[in-house]
Amino acid sequence: MKNLNLRHSVFWPPFLLLIAAALFSFFNRDGFIKMATDANNWLLANVGWLFSLGGLIMLVTVVGVYFSPLGKVKIGGKDAKPMLKLSNWLAITLCTTIASGVTFWGIVEPIYHVTAPPESLGIEPNSAAAAIFSMSTMYLHWTVTPYAIYCVPALMFAFAYYNMRKPFSLSSTLSPLFGDKIFGGWGKTIDALCLYTLALGMAAAMGTSILNLAGGVNYLTGIASTPSLWAIISIVVMVTFILSASTGLMKGIRILSDINMKVYIVIVLFMFVAGPAAYIVNLGTESFGNFVTHFFEKSLFTGAGAADPWPQWWTVFYWANWFSWAAITALFLGRISYGYSVRAFIMVNFVFPSAFGALWMTIFGGTAIHKQMTEGTLGDILTNQGPESVLYSVLADVPLSSLVIPFYLFVVFISFVTASDSNISAMGGISSSGITPESPEAGLGIKVVWGAAIGIISWIMISFAKIDGIKMLSNLGGVPALILGLLTVFALVKVARNPEKYDIASKDQNNEAEDTEDLKKVM
Repeated sequence: MKNLNLRHSVFWPPFLLLIAAALFSFFNRDGFIKMATDANNWLLANVGWLFSLGGLIMLVTVVGVYFSPLGKVKIGGKDAKPMLKLSNWLAITLCTTIASGVTFWGIVEPIYHVTAPPESLGIEPNSAAAAIFSMSTMYLHWTVTPYAIYCVPALMFAFAYYNMRKPFSLSSTLSPLFGDKIFGGWGKTIDALCLYTLALGMAAAMGTSILNLAGGVNYLTGIASTPSLWAIISIVVMVTFILSASTGLMKGIRILSDINMKVYIVIVLFMFVAGPAAYIVNLGTESFGNFVTHFFEKSLFTGAGAADPWPQWWTVFYWANWFSWAAITALFLGRISYGYSVRAFIMVNFVFPSAFGALWMTIFGGTAIHKQMTEGTLGDILTNQGPESVLYSVLADVPLSSLVIPFYLFVVFISFVTASDSNISAMGGISSSGITPESPEAGLGIKVVWGAAIGIISWIMISFAKIDGIKMLSNLGGVPALILGLLTVFALVKVARNPEKYDIASKDQNNEAEDTEDLKKVM
């Protein structure tokens, strides 16, 4: 660890806590699950309303900032040149956030909502109303609100890091409120806590992806989905994203993201053409109308009036997860935005990904809902065989399924590797000292340490405690991330009201230009 340039107070606490959580699950599975379940239930029951309100506040903030004076400001100062082409920036941003989740939940989640809608709403399971509720809920969970949760802290970090010249730290997002005193003990605590929650979240996501891939391998080859197969898949995934992360932003992540975008386009077009296109378009149109009409009602639905736990199981659960991921992911998303305006940032980090999420959910969710409504088989498969079986049952019905399923497995693999790649880069950066715009990459050693730790812990969790325990632990990190996110809103609003006051980079560039002009006159 000597040559890793560690920020010891930031790296060691989350790393050791992560190891402790894995060991606890290994030696006392029941105790681990009980502790995680009890804590998670308390969180969702008592703080759920704040997550719902927080997501809505993030959305309003993004829209307001787009039309504010800050919207015209360029990240890095008025003379900054983009570090990435627009197409690369779009691809990397989309693949870094929640795109890896849609490959699994886009088909599986709608069946949960069709077969078991909230009891308090009086919707009959497997009815036309349930189908509309299901699709409109997918729009809620996978479009504007999640991307607003990512966009606000990422934008505030980008401005603080490049325009205000603050350190590569999450505490930089709060500097407009607290000044440089935030970079002491509180700043290190914020970084360490958010690093821990992202590590847990990544291990949970990797566990889900491993189970997803194992289900596909089992479907294609008959090889049983066992811890041995999970270990092999885990090693392949882990080695791939460590190799990619080691090459740096301009090589591995950029190349993987470009591949990822191309395979997304291919699979989306194929599924639309091969699927029940008319049903998909009609259901999507009607459900989108329902989503827009009932947006505030759906966003703030807590179920408290009828003691309905559905919002806690789904919407609040998602918001907690997005908040816990968004904190560290903001460092990476902010870092790659150099040279573009704030309005361009919002388009790339909020508008475009939200539209992509809506398109994906309409096509894949619509296909799954159509199969359930016409055949009624997916609900039984979900109950008796598990969510992975639902996914491959839907894909087995499309033309050329023997080619589509291996291709879809590749989509799942490349999606998770790409997302992990960028997040490992951010984790390495926040764990290291000496990260600056001129020297933006953490050392290979720290990336290998985090990549290996997450891969090993993910395998331990799904083998001995299943994935639910670590998922719930990652949710617990949503509370400090939510508080950080809401404080970031105040910081961003303060900057948006008077961006010139905080835009040190542009002031310096103006001074340099004036000095150059003066020198020319003298010469």
